Amino acid sequence: MQILAGTWRFVWRALVITVVLFAGYMAVTAVQVWLTSRQFDARPAEAVVVMGAAQYDGVPSPDLAARLTQAESLWRRHLAPIVVVTGYKEPGDRYTEAQASGTWLVDHGLAADEIVEVGGSDSWANLSEAADVLHRRGLDKVLIVTDGFHEDRSLAIATDVGLQAWPAPVKDSPISGWSAVPYFAKETLGVAVGRVVGYSRLHDLRS
Repeated sequence: MQILAGTWRFVWRALVITVVLFAGYMAVTAVQVWLTSRQFDARPAEAVVVMGAAQYDGVPSPDLAARLTQAESLWRRHLAPIVVVTGYKEPGDRYTEAQASGTWLVDHGLAADEIVEVGGSDSWANLSEAADVLHRRGLDKVLIVTDGFHEDRSLAIATDVGLQAWPAPVKDSPISGWSAVPYFAKETLGVAVGRVVGYSRLHDLRS
């Protein structure tokens, strides 16, 4: 009986320690995601990479339009000569997120040869394809434009695929205030799992 009681105490203590460590890890990750969302380090680079977001029949969603406006501003400041737009399309869509983004940028003054379109099913695929195109051109220094809550994971993936990346999160995202809380929670989980499992492996598991 004493042996059984001792075993249960050991199991209980191990469970409590595991829960505490997990909660601490998630809390630290959440803080890191939040701190990265507030970093803005726009500097001369070789390309601006815009992370994809929803589009509606070729028209960027407000969130995607905010990202494109930011990218256009960086381009006009001559911080990078090309803009890489990313994103795929949902079943039934006529246009990819990248195509909608490319059209928007042309309409706002960029030349077609200053825009590179790549498309993937998630952030890993988008940045992996962007890296492939840039590496073929001998380029690897990029500014990552996305919503603040998405910046930490995007920078981590960019590093994994061989890019030297700096954050340039959207300053006027329509996803802000309390509406951004679920997105920060999702990204915290994504970063926490990605660091342990590996972002490429997570992509493979989803594919």
